[in-house]
Amino acid sequence: MSLLAALLSGLLFGLGLTVSGMVNPAKVLGFLDFAGHWDPSLALVMAAAIPVAALGFAVGHRRQAPLCAPAFAPPAKSRVDGRLAAGAVLFGIGWGLAGFCPGPALASLGFGGWRVVVFVAAMLAGMAAFRFVDRFVLTRPEIASAATQRP
Repeated sequence: MSLLAALLSGLLFGLGLTVSGMVNPAKVLGFLDFAGHWDPSLALVMAAAIPVAALGFAVGHRRQAPLCAPAFAPPAKSRVDGRLAAGAVLFGIGWGLAGFCPGPALASLGFGGWRVVVFVAAMLAGMAAFRFVDRFVLTRPEIASAATQRP
């Protein structure tokens, strides 16, 4: 049941991205182009999405558990740290350079052409590289202790 709910949610999300035009990187780059021909449509999509998300959160807060899981899974961390900030900066740089973020890239794989395939391949390679560095480099005791010591 939860797999079906995830599939339907992903399809609905992809449909929303497609209908709103957010699978077109030129639209996203136009939104980020304040000095040229600025396209405010992404701001309008966000403005429409915020009340929908707020309603979902309000309904969720009233429930004991999600529909397809035994309990809610709160975030493991609740503060901004260096890893989160670095990830946000890398995400923003990639979004600004390519005009894609993971959701729209996956939604446009079927009709986006070779550039989308290259972006998704690079995104997956970056995820794999992060997992490797996180697991085998950052978790080694001598590196972790050196990273936490202050000069």
